[in-house]
Amino acid sequence: MNASGIELSDLERRLLNDYQRGLPLEPRPFARIAAELGVGEDEVLDMLRGLEAIGALSRVGAVFAPNRVGASTLAAMAVPPGDLERVAALVSAYPEVNHNYEREHDYNLWFVITAADRRRLDAVVDEIAGITGLEVLDLPMLADYHIDLAFDLDWSGADA
Repeated sequence: MNASGIELSDLERRLLNDYQRGLPLEPRPFARIAAELGVGEDEVLDMLRGLEAIGALSRVGAVFAPNRVGASTLAAMAVPPGDLERVAALVSAYPEVNHNYEREHDYNLWFVITAADRRRLDAVVDEIAGITGLEVLDLPMLADYHIDLAFDLDWSGADA
């Protein structure tokens, strides 16, 4: 069991750790992963669904360079602390929102929006502002820097 109380099998740990990047670019990538792990494709897909259901995984998919396909922006909101969870849930409900996170600052909720085009991106910003009653700070990228977000997961102290 890890610090968050989630029990993961050795196979689930391998799946989370070893496939953070480099998803096979082929018609059935999960079949390839399954073969590498020595299990069936359905088992890999079931594991991924289960990991998502318990909150150990939020997303599986490609990450494209910003604004190369569609439009994207970093956004921030100053949310009253007592309302942060509610607003974060509203923001996360948008399929265009990749992820959100809390920061210790007046602007305490940050998130990335990716849409098919700038018009849809602006519409999402406006909708979020409308349903929350809060201003959404739109921070489009001026220069890009590649930061690899994959890292070795530390399972020390975790029971299998």
